[in-house]
Amino acid sequence: MQNTIIFVITVVLGIGAFTLANAGSPGLPPLRTVEKVDLQRYLGRWYEIARLPNRFQKGCAGSTADYALREDGEISVINSCRNEKDGSLEQVTGRAWIVDTSSNAQLKVTFFWPFRGDYWIIELGKEYEYAVVGTPSRKYLWILSRTASMDEGLYAAILQRAAQQGFDPGAVIREKGGERL
Repeated sequence: MQNTIIFVITVVLGIGAFTLANAGSPGLPPLRTVEKVDLQRYLGRWYEIARLPNRFQKGCAGSTADYALREDGEISVINSCRNEKDGSLEQVTGRAWIVDTSSNAQLKVTFFWPFRGDYWIIELGKEYEYAVVGTPSRKYLWILSRTASMDEGLYAAILQRAAQQGFDPGAVIREKGGERL
């Protein structure tokens, strides 16, 4: 009985912490997303170019994200990387769903119930050649590309625009490379 109570308390506190981490940050304007995302064009493989550090990608190199439409209309998500220590493949599978159907730019993603997080597309190349994904809390940010590398001028411009949205460009870490999947 006592273990059950401790488990329930832990889950409730975890949900509360995750919710607070994904809430908007006080003093910052609302996070702006792109006007419209063509979901069919967005699906497929994305290579991580850079990100804000996070605990769930610690020790990952060569990160990719693969998105595919599921039969139920949601999106399947497979995040992959190589372990920096031994080179082994690490994958996690989840699902995402659109929250703002007028733009398709605001999604929720989950990799295990009951935890879910924001996935907001805040910048997108005209040809869907790159994307920038962030959260209203400004705690999470990813710079993604359809190719494993990105032009330095474009990367610098993306960081500058991310700073204008309230993200800390000095904290962004560049993909270390590693064997690409």
